[in-house]
Amino acid sequence: MFKLNHEIIEKNVLVLLVLTVIVIAIGGIVEIVPLFTIETTVEHVKGIRPYSPLEMAGRNIYVREGCYLCHSQQIRTLKDEVERYGHFSLAAESMYDRPFQWGSKRIGPDLSRVGGKYSSDWHYGHLRHPQALVPESLMPRYAFLEQTRLDYSLIEKHLAAQRVLGVPYSDEDLANARQDLLTQANAQADQGLLVSRYPKAVAVPGQPGFPSEMDALVAYLQVLGTMVDFADLGVEKLQQ
Repeated sequence: MFKLNHEIIEKNVLVLLVLTVIVIAIGGIVEIVPLFTIETTVEHVKGIRPYSPLEMAGRNIYVREGCYLCHSQQIRTLKDEVERYGHFSLAAESMYDRPFQWGSKRIGPDLSRVGGKYSSDWHYGHLRHPQALVPESLMPRYAFLEQTRLDYSLIEKHLAAQRVLGVPYSDEDLANARQDLLTQANAQADQGLLVSRYPKAVAVPGQPGFPSEMDALVAYLQVLGTMVDFADLGVEKLQQ
């Protein structure tokens, strides 16, 4: 049986270098090659859609304020997590997230399926004064978001940049981005065209013509976990 003499390898710099390069190359191939077939491995689930302009703006605020540091968006397949938060997270649910909001360290609850669990009014109240609704909460107050006007001057360019990255926004979506944002931020407006482009989008009770950053954040929270109809997958969705 062939016995490898490690002393020869360890004392010969050239041999060690060549073998190191070979090992790294093999490892690189194993890691990289599967990425070329990623389209065949990521599941596509009915109902998953790009974020509406207001939801996208809200997501940006969510990331900006560091909400992801205390709230994950990844329900693992562990029994206690599924019983508390609902069906475990699907990869497809994060296919348009850049960056994704996964994680397992939680100071606050996981928000993967918070959409529709509370009313929009509850979210507004919770953001203004968390301890008024959840006395033991460590969450800081975000009342200032309600007084901060949402800057949506570049929303069309933002969606266009997302399209370059692979998010399937159409020319129609880009052309109507600003109007869709204003429509969703006004619960009194006709939501028909908005919902035709972004099914299950939730209109928030903002001030007409004056969308705030809180309006956008609530719109984002209200869509989390609502896109997939688990009944269509033959799975009963568990509630928290």
